[in-house]
Order: sequence, then C-alpha cells, then structure tokens
Amino acid sequence: MEHSTELKAALEAAEAAARVIREHYARAVEARLKSDGSPVTDADVAAEQAIRAVLEARCPGSAFFGEETGRHGGEGPLWLVDPIDGTKAFVRGYPMFSTQIALLREGELVLGVSSAPLYGELAFAERGRGAWLNGRPLRVSAIARLEDAALSTGNLKTLARSPAWARLGALVARVNRIRGYGDFLHYHLLAGGRIDAVVESDVNILDIAALVPLVEEAGGRFTALDGAKVGLATTTVLASNGALHEAVRAALAWG
Repeated sequence: MEHSTELKAALEAAEAAARVIREHYARAVEARLKSDGSPVTDADVAAEQAIRAVLEARCPGSAFFGEETGRHGGEGPLWLVDPIDGTKAFVRGYPMFSTQIALLREGELVLGVSSAPLYGELAFAERGRGAWLNGRPLRVSAIARLEDAALSTGNLKTLARSPAWARLGALVARVNRIRGYGDFLHYHLLAGGRIDAVVESDVNILDIAALVPLVEEAGGRFTALDGAKVGLATTTVLASNGALHEAVRAALAWG
C-alpha cells in the first residue's frame, strides 16, 4: 500500500533522527536537567532539529510541537514529536528509548511513527491503512478474560498516591501475568498481540501520540484511564486489545 506524503515525511524524519541518535549513542553522553527536572542531552535537541527540518521541508504549512523546542508554525495540522522518549535509558546506555512522531489533524491523531533504532524496531500506522512493525502487519490479541491476560504497567506515581492503587493490586492478583515493559515497548507488544493491556498514570501527550494510531489500527483501544479520548492534555493511559478495555477500566475505577 502506498504511503501518504505525511507518512513518508514522518518515516524520513525518524530515520534522520536515528542517524543523530546512533552517532551520539556511540560515545559518552552527558545530561543536564530541564526546568521540570527531566534530563535532556545534546542528542535530544539535535534529533529534534533533524526531525523538524524534514517535516517542514516535506509538509509546508504544518505546525510543530516538539519536546525540546516547543511549538512553531501556524494553525495547520500539528506534528507532535518526542525525539528521544526515554532519555534516562539513552544516557545510561541501554536501548529502551525511541523517537515518537505523530500528526494531529482536526483533533484526530491520524498517523504515528515509533522508531527504536538501537532496539531494532520501527513501527508505524496511518488511519485506514493498518499498523506495521518492521514490515509486518500488527494485530492485537483476542483474549477476552482478565484471568488470561498479560498486563503491563509504566509510570504509576499518581496512581500509587490514589485510591486506585489498591484496586490495581486486586487487578494484578487477578490477571494471568504482570510486567512493566514501559515506554514504546509495551505498546509495540500490545499492537502485536503479545500482551493484552497497558496502564500508565503519568505521561505526556508527546510520549504516546504516535502510539494511539498504532494500537487502534491494530484493532485495539487507546484512551485515558477514565475512558476519555486522548488529546493534548492527556496524562493517563489505558490501552488494550479492545476486548478487555471495559473490564480493566471498571477494575481501576479511575476518576
């Protein structure tokens, strides 16, 4: 199937970022702290600049929102970019980080590219055109009982401070398997049918925007923990194969 102009641009931008990332990863990396306390490196900034250059050249008129350089451009379709999602992993020298590129058009996340160059996975999806990982189509599992499900959790600080923490414990005791793959990986696994649900309570939209169409085009569901549609202000995630979505949401009773 022929890719759209926008998806071609996003894939090209992801490869440009991968070249920057590989170059920096091969040598010692120093991090500094941003105002919110999160780390940033020269690689984050350089990779975002490389992505922005490609997207602006290939898709003139679109706007840009990057983790490191903020918002640019007008009122057109909005690119949402995290050049290195998982900077802490990048700094410590293990390959659990990725580049996330998504396009938001008229309130809908219409495509996403999730590139983990050191881990060796490139996933992408576009509305109506399916989801793909390393050239293979993705499809979520058909598991419909919590007792048979594999659940993965990510950032949970806010959930841990809430009444839902005890409910998560009860859910963990009920499911077949619990893991914490985190970041891009559990969404790739979910879209490929290898786990069945993901729960996170502390995310930024730039971390997850590209993964929404990936999971949904593979046949799953992706919402906030309270079931709300994902948008720019989203900070929590419940992603699933679809069959388990309401059961997990009811078990957590978030919000």
